[in-house]
Amino acid sequence: MMNETKSREFPFYRFAGSDRQIGRQFGEACRDLILKHRDYALERLQKNVKVPSMEKLEEAALQYRPYVLQYAPFFDEQIQGISEGAGIPLGQAYFLQLRAEIYREFDSTDECTTYAVLAEATQNGVPLIGQNADLPAFYGEIGIVAEFVPDGRPATLMVTPAGQVSYIGINELGLGVFANFLVCDGWRTAFPRYMLSGLALTKATVHEAIPLIQSIQRASSRNLIMLDKTGGAADLETVPLRTAMMEPTNGLLAHSNHFVGDSLLDEERKVGEDLENSRVRLRRMRTLLEAHHGRLDVSAMQKILRDRETAPHTLCRMPGDFGDSITFASVIAEPSLGNMWVAVGPPHQNEYKCYRFSR
Repeated sequence: MMNETKSREFPFYRFAGSDRQIGRQFGEACRDLILKHRDYALERLQKNVKVPSMEKLEEAALQYRPYVLQYAPFFDEQIQGISEGAGIPLGQAYFLQLRAEIYREFDSTDECTTYAVLAEATQNGVPLIGQNADLPAFYGEIGIVAEFVPDGRPATLMVTPAGQVSYIGINELGLGVFANFLVCDGWRTAFPRYMLSGLALTKATVHEAIPLIQSIQRASSRNLIMLDKTGGAADLETVPLRTAMMEPTNGLLAHSNHFVGDSLLDEERKVGEDLENSRVRLRRMRTLLEAHHGRLDVSAMQKILRDRETAPHTLCRMPGDFGDSITFASVIAEPSLGNMWVAVGPPHQNEYKCYRFSR
């Protein structure tokens, strides 16, 4: 039986202006949460590896900066602003954007179950996209919902850890971009994986976003699931040098944390229980989406994302289920309407709140 839901919610912020101004506003408004994010991330490092000096850690993070400047200089402006607003060195602000690239050997590899639903599979003709975002439990303490309104680019609504400029969300043009962790060999110093979603959200359609992501030098592996208001949808698995794209079947897409694209199956490095966890979650999501085909809407997706039938390899993850991750946030977006429903995780314990663009 589902526990009685509570009204806990993520703090919401709106940041507007130039990218430097947005970063400063972010840093000032969320300073305490950003410092907590930094400290939790460093503590997690220290439990798993011998952490070098903070100076060396900052130097390692800043090695990625030239690629951000090359492909998305607006993110660098925002990160500089966060550094100034929160009063932390630029290297620490960059560290918050790319923790996995620096220490990928111990980072969680069992994160997130995503989905996209085309209009033909919904009850009301409104396409849906979103995910259960699974990360270490402390992310529930530092997560925020933010509306970013930059000069000269589309506004975005995002769920993101405090101090991180890109994670998951939608833009005001009707595009939604959500993401899963994938693990492969060949990670390198290049454009960070968390920024791929924010970069894609500078575009209006999936058709425009995919070649942009394919064209850049990527540091690591990442799965992006995308949907736009024109009816376009795709799942793009990426590794540093290759990509694989999947299109909807019967108006549905889903992904977890293993490769499913035929051309990238040889990249799979998950084994044993980790691989089984991902496979079970993907099968369960596909089963529930198909079972509700033609009746899917925000209410139906809330029930699906709260599902724990296959625990411990479950869509809605609680502490102790599997590894050290929980579902820290659950998201259901209607990009064509500019709506994003968010629950603090685990979602069977908290209510969903709807966020909308202010303009």
